[in-house]
Amino acid sequence: MSLSNRNILLGVSGGIAAYKAPILVRRLREQGANVRVVLTKGAKAFVTPMSLQAVSGHPVVDDILDPATESAMGHIDLARWADAVIIAPASANLIARMAAGMADDLLTTACLATSAPVYLAPAMNQQMYLHAATQANLATLQQRGVILWGPDSGDQACGEVGPGRMWEPEAIAAATVEALNAGPKPLAGKKLLLTAGPTREALDPVRFMSNHSSGKMGFALAEQAVALGAEVTLVSGPVSLATPAGVTRIDVESAEQMLEAVLAALPGQDIFIGCAAVADYRPLAVADNKIKKSNERMVVELVRNPDILATVAQQQPRPFTVGFAAETDNVEQYARDKLARKGLDLIAANDVSKPDQGFNANHNALTLYWADGHKSLGHSDKGQQARLMLDTIADHLACQ
Repeated sequence: MSLSNRNILLGVSGGIAAYKAPILVRRLREQGANVRVVLTKGAKAFVTPMSLQAVSGHPVVDDILDPATESAMGHIDLARWADAVIIAPASANLIARMAAGMADDLLTTACLATSAPVYLAPAMNQQMYLHAATQANLATLQQRGVILWGPDSGDQACGEVGPGRMWEPEAIAAATVEALNAGPKPLAGKKLLLTAGPTREALDPVRFMSNHSSGKMGFALAEQAVALGAEVTLVSGPVSLATPAGVTRIDVESAEQMLEAVLAALPGQDIFIGCAAVADYRPLAVADNKIKKSNERMVVELVRNPDILATVAQQQPRPFTVGFAAETDNVEQYARDKLARKGLDLIAANDVSKPDQGFNANHNALTLYWADGHKSLGHSDKGQQARLMLDTIADHLACQ
């Protein structure tokens, strides 16, 4: 696969990661792409038009009011010329302007005027990335069909550590090759049902038992499954995440509600992925009124919750059934035990005791196990983990 004769419009916004833009242009051109570059005003503080012109072989444009280019409606020409628009780095400011639908510079105007797919490689301080406003803006853009590449996590120029590093140019170039050479979608025509997030088990009207699951892995699976052609139904516990475009979402609170929703949606499903962190136990009795603080100690009697994953695996006929094992030690042993005990086709295991992966993190490091094999997916953002996991599931289905 290559990018031979593909037209790539590269947008560069203001941020320290802009220094990687000339390298990205080189990597795209090495794959055969024609690359034109649009700079925002802020980007010119970090990288010069001359350097990008030298590596792209085309003049760099940065001004929507430039008489030389706009005499022929240059921003419309660029938008129509592009087979894909890549914005790398995509700053928090640019993301906010795009989410608001603004057209206040050449880059945002071209994004509104193009019918080509738009890919964002976010790059910013980790706190800016995690801010609710940025997360909401990213969710809005995803719902409109914009595809996110990254960000990665690690050391940042500001001295902090966390999510917000732009993907490396080589990774962006590789993703571009894959995106623009997509053949038949491996899950086309398949129906996929999955659970995500935590469950809440009530103690009284104001208190509940729960866990640290954010739902990010399950929502990443839902988003990637749609991209691979599946018809997706997502049963979610309480999370603050936007529904991925094209996904049918059912919200629940408790494990019993989740089981009821899963069984109602199960007929006709080809794949079931139990990604939710379902509470193993619930209080035997739920108080009608708020429990007042009185005694120094309080004893709560718990009873087992229904096992959603095992229940699905016992259905006849049943879908290809996939579980998760979040462990803190003996990961492979416990994962394989769960795989066999619950009668699953495949299980995804990870060590949640390690930093920057698992619960609440934007990254993960899954290993997939099945009866006679396994596959490590390495460490990457949850979107990439989801894609690799679904590719493996599609391979298993093709062999059935």
